[in-house]
Amino acid sequence: MESDRRDFLKVAAAGAAPLFVPSSAWGANDRPNYALIGAGGRGRYLNRIFQQDGPKCVAIGEVYEPNVQEALKGAAGAKPYVDYRELLQKEKDVDFVVLAGPDHHHCPMMLAALEAKKDVYAEKPLSKTLEESATMVAAVRKSKQVVQIGMQRRSAPAVMAAKKLVDDGVLGRITLVKPQWHWNVARPLNNTPLPGKIDWDRFLGNAPKRPIEPMRFRYWRYFWDYAGGNMTDQGTHLMDVVLWFTNSAPPKSAVCWGYVAKMTGAEHPDVFSAVFEMDNYMATWTLDYSNSFQNGWSITFMGDKGTMILDEWGYRVWAEPWKPENPPIHQEQAPVPIENHVQNFLECIVSRKDPNCTVEIAQRAVAGPHLANLAFQKARQVRLGPDLVKVS
Repeated sequence: MESDRRDFLKVAAAGAAPLFVPSSAWGANDRPNYALIGAGGRGRYLNRIFQQDGPKCVAIGEVYEPNVQEALKGAAGAKPYVDYRELLQKEKDVDFVVLAGPDHHHCPMMLAALEAKKDVYAEKPLSKTLEESATMVAAVRKSKQVVQIGMQRRSAPAVMAAKKLVDDGVLGRITLVKPQWHWNVARPLNNTPLPGKIDWDRFLGNAPKRPIEPMRFRYWRYFWDYAGGNMTDQGTHLMDVVLWFTNSAPPKSAVCWGYVAKMTGAEHPDVFSAVFEMDNYMATWTLDYSNSFQNGWSITFMGDKGTMILDEWGYRVWAEPWKPENPPIHQEQAPVPIENHVQNFLECIVSRKDPNCTVEIAQRAVAGPHLANLAFQKARQVRLGPDLVKVS
């Protein structure tokens, strides 16, 4: 019965029940309900992960009909909505929401979810602008809701182990940090007609109104109206680790240059490099989507006692002075599983504690990439104020 499920959640929140555990330990009436808002590729992936841990998807909010149909294949019985606000208004038995819409919807979707008193798992980057970040942080702290931002490295055991090594001083004084992301995936944008029905006005949301242009929906990440490009999308992951490992504040200033090499039709560059002014070291952030050398993401931490390379396969540390024949003095091969991050969120729904990636962490992580985008647009060095909003 529904009352049984509600009682379970209330008792668990009071500390008298165990934390969320895999679904095999739950009865059918114990499973918390959630809604997926944004059912594109990432949203459907998250939908599978969440249901593996036991919660039940009971509603889907999505503006593109083919995405809805695909999502329903993995969420039998879920009720579809075109308007996520209607979903939040009508689905009273939803315990939390998973937000996976385009960047320009992140802020309005989160504010609406908080107003509906729902806990939130939201995809990164936190926001589309520095101002939105501050608005979202204030709204979360004014609420009583648990909000986890989907930066899964914060819950990855191997990344935590690498962080401890840095804290223990294995690298000595860090002088330079170099995040990078290399994929050979850049192609001209496909602007052929969309198959299936789309609510174009709801996709645009608070973005400028314009006639339908299919590539803007297919590749919304590469248009200024909807997102910060890979600068903020991939950069928020990597710059978060940079700040975390160095125990530092967001960049004081940034310069950036980039260009569209092969992704014809895009507004955001598919090759770029940013340089950040930090408190006691220097950081760069480089991306090339036309080359697969050292394929994927990595972060190189360079200190006067050693060097660490952290990537999707784990980490390696070499002592100074470096020589080609020297083996790593520390290494661990391990992936970055998103399952840990989802589990942490589900546990925090019960405990009401802050999750591993709070909105404050996410605000700091995306501040540098937002700053670099402004530097790119203005073609000059841009400085960030201590409020993480004002720039000069």
